[in-house]
Amino acid sequence: MKIVIITGLTGSGKSGLALKLAKEFNGEIISADSVQVYRGLDIGSAKESEQTLSLIPHHLINIKDFQDSYNVSNFIFDCKNAIDLITKKGKLPIVVGGTGMYIKALMEGYDLGNCANLQFREKYALLAQEKGNNFVWEQLNKINPNKAQTVHPNNIKRVIRYLESELNSATPSKKESILSGFDIITVGLIEDRQTIYNKIDNRVDEMLKSGLKKEVEGLIKAGANRNTQALNSIGYKEWFDYFDGLTDYETTVNLIKQHTRNYCKRQLTFLKTIPNLKLMTYNEAENYIRGELNDKN
Repeated sequence: MKIVIITGLTGSGKSGLALKLAKEFNGEIISADSVQVYRGLDIGSAKESEQTLSLIPHHLINIKDFQDSYNVSNFIFDCKNAIDLITKKGKLPIVVGGTGMYIKALMEGYDLGNCANLQFREKYALLAQEKGNNFVWEQLNKINPNKAQTVHPNNIKRVIRYLESELNSATPSKKESILSGFDIITVGLIEDRQTIYNKIDNRVDEMLKSGLKKEVEGLIKAGANRNTQALNSIGYKEWFDYFDGLTDYETTVNLIKQHTRNYCKRQLTFLKTIPNLKLMTYNEAENYIRGELNDKN
C-alpha cells in the first residue's frame, strides 16, 4: 500500500500539488501543519478556502481551538488515525505540510508510547468524570502511596500524570514508525532563493488584502495573547507589538516578510536532515510522484 508525503519550503506549492494528486489518484489529504490545526487561524496560516477543502476530504485541519495546545505527539496520534481511516476506504493517504518536526517524526519513527499516553490520559479523565476524582487518586495510592500523598485528589491532571508515570515507567521507550508496511513516496519541494522570496512577499501582500490584520484583531478580542501557543507563529506574533502601539503597520508587515524568509532558510536546512527525502522542484516532484503511483509493482 502506498502513501505520499509532500513537504517543502513555504510557498513552494505543496497544497496545490497534493490537491491535484488527490483528485487524480482517489486520495485524501492529511495536513502536517502546526497552525492549520487551529480554527480561526485561516489567513495567516495560508489555509485553503472552505470551497477548496470541500473538494477533497482533508484531515487535521480546524480540529483545535486557538486556546488549545498541540504537539508532535498529538500529530502522530491523529495522523495514524487518519491514515487508518483513509486506507480502510481503499483511498490514497497524502500527507502534506511544512512543519518539519511533524514530517521528520513521521519518517524517522516516534516513541509510540507518547501517542498511547494521550489515550491513557483521556481514559482516566473520563473515569474521573464518571466515578469521581477520588477513584482515580486511589489508583495512584495503591501503586505509590508516597507520591499520592503529595497531590490532592482534585488536582486531577497531576494525579493522572503521576499515575501515567508510575504505570509506564517499566515500559521501555521504543521508536517506531506508523508508516511500517507502506510504500512511502516522499518529496520536499524547493526552488531558487529569489523565486521563493518573491512568492513570500506576494503571499504576505495577499494575506493582508484578505484581512490578516482583522483576523488577528478578532483572535485577540477573543482572548488570545502573547502566550497563546497558536499565535506564537509567523504572521500572527508580529501583530502584538502593533496592537500594543510599539510598532507601526509598515514595520509589522516587513517583519512578517523577513521572519518568513528566515524561516524558509531554516526549513531548507532542516529538510536536509530528514532521511530518504527527495528534494526537487514542483514539476520534478509532480512527475516523480505520478510515475511512482502509476507503477503497479
